[in-house]
Amino acid sequence: MRIPFLSLFLTSPFEGLQEHAEKIKECTWAFQQAIECHITDQCESFEEFRLEVDRLESEADAIKRRIRGHLPKGTLMPIDKFELFRYLHEQDKVLDAVEEALDWLSFRSEPGIPKTLEKDFYLLVDAVMDPVEEMCRMVSEARKYFINFSAKQRRLVKDIIHTLRQQEHEADKVEDAIKQKVLNMTIESVIIFHMIRLAETIGSIADHAENAGDMMRAMLAR
Repeated sequence: MRIPFLSLFLTSPFEGLQEHAEKIKECTWAFQQAIECHITDQCESFEEFRLEVDRLESEADAIKRRIRGHLPKGTLMPIDKFELFRYLHEQDKVLDAVEEALDWLSFRSEPGIPKTLEKDFYLLVDAVMDPVEEMCRMVSEARKYFINFSAKQRRLVKDIIHTLRQQEHEADKVEDAIKQKVLNMTIESVIIFHMIRLAETIGSIADHAENAGDMMRAMLAR
């Protein structure tokens, strides 16, 4: 017989996971604004958006530490504690990728992206936003499942994970199209390297969101 998840805790760790996921979603909104600012080459607020992401990342780190520090020792759990930690680590990797992308952009003193690539990068940023939104929804619905263990709720979470995988695949296609386009452009090698690495880093946002979905599916299987 399943033990109601919330009966084991004064506060469910899934409350913290959801709070952490929502903070990541806030970061991706600031990230999107920062990228759009950088692409236009007329916006002077890029550094402000980057600092906003840093601030939100620090808040997310505090939530992560709180989750890790408040799991009661020696308490029977319906999921493995280390699975929970691995899930949290992968969810946090989404945020790491957001920070890395903005840091990578900031390394070049010359702002902007080649005109022929602007639309492509807009599409890529939009494509990686969807899996982050879906990841937040997944955590919210999983939290409900680990309260009542409803078969219907479990199917809903699995459907969300399936959607997340499809969205990551679409983001991969946009990333690959950018890399193919860049490698066939006649531009400076340093710009080629910068654009390829930028596309891969932005694309990894969706990769880590999908990985989080796979880990959630493993927790559902217990």
